Amino acid sequence: MPFPPAYALVATDLDGTLLRRDDTVSARSRTALALAAAAGARHLVVTGRPVPGVRDLLAGLGYRGLAVCGQGTQLYDAGAGRIVRTVTLDPESAHAALGKIEAQVGQVFAAVDQAGADGQTLIEPGYLMPHPALPAQRALHRDELWAAPVIKVLIRHRELDDDVLAAAAHAAVGDLATVTHSGPGTVELQPYGVDKGAGITLAAEHLGLDPATAIAFGDMPNDLPMFRSCGYGVAMANAHPLLRAAADEVTLSHEDDGVAVVLERVFGN
Repeated sequence: MPFPPAYALVATDLDGTLLRRDDTVSARSRTALALAAAAGARHLVVTGRPVPGVRDLLAGLGYRGLAVCGQGTQLYDAGAGRIVRTVTLDPESAHAALGKIEAQVGQVFAAVDQAGADGQTLIEPGYLMPHPALPAQRALHRDELWAAPVIKVLIRHRELDDDVLAAAAHAAVGDLATVTHSGPGTVELQPYGVDKGAGITLAAEHLGLDPATAIAFGDMPNDLPMFRSCGYGVAMANAHPLLRAAADEVTLSHEDDGVAVVLERVFGN
């Protein structure tokens, strides 16, 4: 039986972190994760993607552990193929938050990720998906976005860049929602107090581990709460400046096996 490693949990974001641009994990990264597992560490996926947008990907990677999905709103057991826990966003709070944001910055365009293993992404007229290949259903009017429970709202603005929109949204919504910036064209609202940090704390509790024993890897501001909850935060070379500034270490980019480089050093002795 291996001795417990200094880091009992390896928490990885997916897009821009563990995954390459083509949604694959390199052979070197797979070997490095296996090295960590051999030392007794558990791998935990922590992603902004909702369960329907990540389920097949995780299956294709052979991942069977827990996954924090939807910015911490969902805890998914990939091995069992079931959602363990979901936190939904109150539609009245979401509607009020959108109104406050629009009072500050003018019209925004919204989409929602529905709750559930088969939840859809619905987009209102004018909303452009940041990744056109991702599946989405069009709604005729904003009111249709709330036809079923949702875990988060995605917003875009025709003129403001993501950092400015995220800052304005954060200032406007107060305790109606948590605001995150998770990628190009991706500013999101989720239930207040729910983020990747809360998600990883819940997942660690399910695994009987202390999140302070986790080494975490990420690339965007939505990974900041995860870094604050974990013992050691590693930003990718391609990471947003805010995350790079908050990291304990900056590694190589997701295209250059930055996760593997660190895991080989930490678990290779």
